Amino acid sequence: MDPAIALLPSALLGPAVWRPVREQLRTIGRDAIVAGAQEASGTSVDDVLRWYLDSLPTGRDYVLVPHSNAGLYVPAITARRSVTGLVFVDAILPPRRGTVPVAPPGLQEVLHALAGPDGVLPVWTSWWPPEEIAALFPSEQVRAEVSAQQQRFPLAYFAQQVAIAPGWSDRPAGYLAFGDAYAAERVRAEGWGWRSTRIDGGHLHMLNAPGEVAAAVARSL
Repeated sequence: MDPAIALLPSALLGPAVWRPVREQLRTIGRDAIVAGAQEASGTSVDDVLRWYLDSLPTGRDYVLVPHSNAGLYVPAITARRSVTGLVFVDAILPPRRGTVPVAPPGLQEVLHALAGPDGVLPVWTSWWPPEEIAALFPSEQVRAEVSAQQQRFPLAYFAQQVAIAPGWSDRPAGYLAFGDAYAAERVRAEGWGWRSTRIDGGHLHMLNAPGEVAAAVARSL
């Protein structure tokens, strides 16, 4: 049996961001699933990891395709599931060992200014200027579907450390970038010998061009 393509959304956004690509992959004969339930993931690193694992049954092989900060959880998933390949899509690329904070110190400072008196942040689409967010979505309907799954996280979550399981990158892997926002990650992946692809688009390009993204993912496998 071929490995399932497991599309990993950021817990900040939810599975709706990957569903159009899942359908496109299925139309070309690929076994694709979106990891993560529609229900809230919880607000700790352990909770989010469990959120992914609960939708990835044991007993089969997976190719993990993380987007955004879902990339942080790939090492831990590879230690707990049979993973035969990786395709990072505009995603954080963890180090090969050690630990890493959910958000780097510079971003933590920005988020601190956004947190409410209760220490909880607004949803992700409220972090950035409205015109920038509007440009990420192909329609108001799609934006509403994604927005309905967004979860608010406490500021403390972003200071938590994610443990990096050794050996996670020792398998076939590629990096797919949308534009240059994650250029540093793409260059680092190339330095590791990974296949690398760049296509023009914003951070949620998979919603705007699911067929193009599905084809790029399939070529990276």
